Amino acid sequence: MSGGVDSAVAALLLKNAGAEVLGLALRLHDPEPENPLNPRACCAPDDLQDARRVAEALDIPFYVLDARETFESEVVGPFVRGYLSGVTPNPCVRCNGLAKLGVLLDRARALSGAALATGHYARLRTAHGVPQLFRGADPEKDQSYFLHDTAPSILSELVFPLGALAKDEVRALALASGLPVAHKLDSQEVCFVGGAGAAKYIASRPEAVGDRRGRIIDGATKEVLGEHSGVEGFTIGQRRGLGLGTHRRLFVLQIDPASSDVYVGDEATLDKTGLRGASASWPSGAPEGPVRASVKIRSRDPGTSATVIAGPERRVTVTFDQPVRAVAPGQSAVFYQGDHVLGGAVIEEALS
Repeated sequence: MSGGVDSAVAALLLKNAGAEVLGLALRLHDPEPENPLNPRACCAPDDLQDARRVAEALDIPFYVLDARETFESEVVGPFVRGYLSGVTPNPCVRCNGLAKLGVLLDRARALSGAALATGHYARLRTAHGVPQLFRGADPEKDQSYFLHDTAPSILSELVFPLGALAKDEVRALALASGLPVAHKLDSQEVCFVGGAGAAKYIASRPEAVGDRRGRIIDGATKEVLGEHSGVEGFTIGQRRGLGLGTHRRLFVLQIDPASSDVYVGDEATLDKTGLRGASASWPSGAPEGPVRASVKIRSRDPGTSATVIAGPERRVTVTFDQPVRAVAPGQSAVFYQGDHVLGGAVIEEALS
């Protein structure tokens, strides 16, 4: 129970179906008065009180689990180190796959729970004893992208009560039942970064000590166009906030963490024909040969048809049918056949 409307309605539906429901919430991090959270941040410390209010309204037991240490080591630390090394990590993928769901499921098992239910918009099926992950029915709210790295041992014990519902239906159920979070806005921001943004948050961390200044260079002419205070302020495809004072439409093309140089250029040079990925996950098993799939390189990406080849040591190569813009190392590439999530990988390198 995150304190939002989705997990509240998931609990409501289970209770209405006759299940014995226990509410579990995670304390992931502490508030930072000097860097207040964005009001739309998910899983904020204040949300625990909303989750408790929902549990009271539903008359179900409620427990708060302290997951701050796991969250720091598995999500926040890699996020900070990733940006400092010139990549753009996706903390929500790591949070689901390596932190949140595992901690919750361990406690659910300790409490003799039959399953762990969440408010995610995704669907699960089982074929030949193997769990299969599918998109949620609402394309605007589908969260399967963020769940692709979830281990089969965890997927097999999950329940997604909202998977077949649209967000409007969920909101209507909350209103009709008088849930105390029925009017609460959806979260859209990274939970721990704060209102100052990722770059300033990372700059405040102990990992960011020292001189991190670097040059902004024209990728075509190699002309030095300006300077910057740290590579954590940039991501592939970025146009705004470059601080160059030029009328040219320039985009970030490459980030070199060794030299702290950031290369910029014209939009056309962002197009890539493929990618190499690492740490691949295959919820239903890795394919033995090339497979055709629609590949999403970010959560809101509609997907591009491609050929995907699984390699040794959890590596993968993707060749797009048509060029794709701004393939950012550190983000996740997720592979779909229709609504079925075949798997995904962390983007290691874009291929020209």
